Amino acid sequence: MPEEYKTITAAEFAALDFSKYTLVDLREPDELLVSSIEGALNIPFSQYAQRLDTVPRDKPVIVYCHEGSFSMPVAELLADDGYDVSHLEGGYTAYRRLLEDEQAAADEPADEELAAGESASEEAAPPAFIDARGLSCPGPLIKVADYMRDKPEGTKIHVEATEDAFYSDIRVWCERTGNKLDALSFTEGVVRADITRGGTPRKEAVPDGVKGRHEVEAPNDKTFVVFSGDLDKTIAAFIMANGAAAMGRKVTMFFTFWGLNILRRPEKVRAAKSFIEKMFSLMMPRGTKKLGLSRMNMGGAGAKMIRWIMKEKGISSLEELIDSARDHGVRLVACQMSMDIMGIRKEELIDGVELGGVSTFLGSGEQSDMSLFI
Repeated sequence: MPEEYKTITAAEFAALDFSKYTLVDLREPDELLVSSIEGALNIPFSQYAQRLDTVPRDKPVIVYCHEGSFSMPVAELLADDGYDVSHLEGGYTAYRRLLEDEQAAADEPADEELAAGESASEEAAPPAFIDARGLSCPGPLIKVADYMRDKPEGTKIHVEATEDAFYSDIRVWCERTGNKLDALSFTEGVVRADITRGGTPRKEAVPDGVKGRHEVEAPNDKTFVVFSGDLDKTIAAFIMANGAAAMGRKVTMFFTFWGLNILRRPEKVRAAKSFIEKMFSLMMPRGTKKLGLSRMNMGGAGAKMIRWIMKEKGISSLEELIDSARDHGVRLVACQMSMDIMGIRKEELIDGVELGGVSTFLGSGEQSDMSLFI
């Protein structure tokens, strides 16, 4: 008879020693950019069927997703295969909110401090209102970051958003950028946050071979190798790049092989090419509007449906995400070697792209705390 998987609450999960368990995070990589658990094994739900056999058996397993709906069937499959497995009720969202509630309770000021703060606030100017309602990730973060970028320390804002993920995102954004989150609530489908412009970002404790550990500003650039030319993977890459830029990170996107098609101009550009290079040009998509899906492309119909859904839900199009990335300083680098192989000329690329090679990528990677291959 197959084993049954267990269900644990967020409170039970938070009390565990994670080193004694194998944590399996079923969320997609872009969801991990601002909220993750160190040491967890990331197997996106879209890939679980192919990768479940990579889950170690030496420890009890806990699987979780965004809100718990995807982790239940995966836990059942693992239990059927003989794993000692538990599913996190409510997913990472429940766990994160538990931690946030505990932190809010710990940070609650004493009555005297609260009274003094209320008295001072009566004399201060009201906070600026940032309306991020109706925007999807990374839109709300970008709107907040753009407003705060040139404001002096102490500037206060009140932001409202209707995307559930913003409840977690804005807390992490404030924590990682040195801004102060004064209040955060989520009622009637609206996330409301009060923020004060801070000074320097939080520093990390890093090992020192002689002196133990000390506080330094650790490297936190982000590097993405964009190898795929699939529409869905490209959208995910640019969502993450824009989110990182909104957190003030230096972002380098290194496009190689099929990823170079993303950077091609949509119009035909006359350039001297050999016969083979001309054949490559004819067979490859020219620009973002010609990209297909990695799955369910259905001769281009799937890509059109994805774009229609994104428009209906107010999600920025791929072209808007690329423009936003360039506007916010994301570095777009085309691999010169791949261009030579595929017969792509520099004049065929969109504006704002620079050429580079392996040293350009490695130099960026050495200054990054995250490098993703997409």
